[in-house]
Amino acid sequence: MSAETTLVSVEMTVIEEWKGGWLFALTNVVQYFPGAAEYLYFHRILVQPNDKNYLNGLWGKLAAEILMQNWDTALEEVKRLQTFIDESTFSSSLQMLQQRTWLIHWSLFVFFNHPKGRELIIEMFLYQKQYLNAIQTTCPWILRYLSTAVIINKGNRRNVLKDLVKVIQEELYTYHDPITSFIEDLYVKFDFDGAQQKLRECETVLVNDFFLVACLEDFIENSRYGKEFFFFFVMFLLHYFLALFFILFQTHDFRNLLPHPPVHLHRDASREAEHDPRGG
Repeated sequence: MSAETTLVSVEMTVIEEWKGGWLFALTNVVQYFPGAAEYLYFHRILVQPNDKNYLNGLWGKLAAEILMQNWDTALEEVKRLQTFIDESTFSSSLQMLQQRTWLIHWSLFVFFNHPKGRELIIEMFLYQKQYLNAIQTTCPWILRYLSTAVIINKGNRRNVLKDLVKVIQEELYTYHDPITSFIEDLYVKFDFDGAQQKLRECETVLVNDFFLVACLEDFIENSRYGKEFFFFFVMFLLHYFLALFFILFQTHDFRNLLPHPPVHLHRDASREAEHDPRGG
């Protein structure tokens, strides 16, 4: 056995032992999450909101619910934290921005696991100005997750896409990735070949993203539908205007397309012609 083979064998053994120890530790820790969540619930009930540890208790309760994968309760904790942060007076605007930035990131665990998360992430990240400002200021990479949620959401996507495209264009100089570039190519540039290339890059991004890997199938399905719809829409408009021009050309009725001067200008022109001595 060569030295290289021996080294690889030792490395694999160390990795397996590390994985086993990590899983053992995690298994032992998980049993304490329900108790921690219960204690933090009583902490929130007993401690006044102006206590310096009240906010820490809210964060701890959210963490416990996420780790137990209680997504309904975790969503309630996200809303409770959001309300507290938005209604509190922090020592500085920077601290307020920091708290909102943390909430944006932590909420990804909930939004991409809760059944209603795809709608809720759009409402919070795109239509609540203070959180959109936080994304644009401190974490523009969150646009990847917002864009994915818009694409896989089959609701009123047309108006939402319009608002999302505006934000993506505003942040283009600070952040872009295959997902945001895909939306730009498809809905702004109408570059369907470029969008098709970006779609293949999006697959790689989704497969390797912790939050988005479960959205791959819906993303591909809805993206292809969007491409086909917009291609059909553009071709429809093109054929519609070509047909209209052909009809007008055949009938030679172009007068209705020209602006008509007001009636009083006709009368004034006739009077000037009558009194004009050079009129003959």
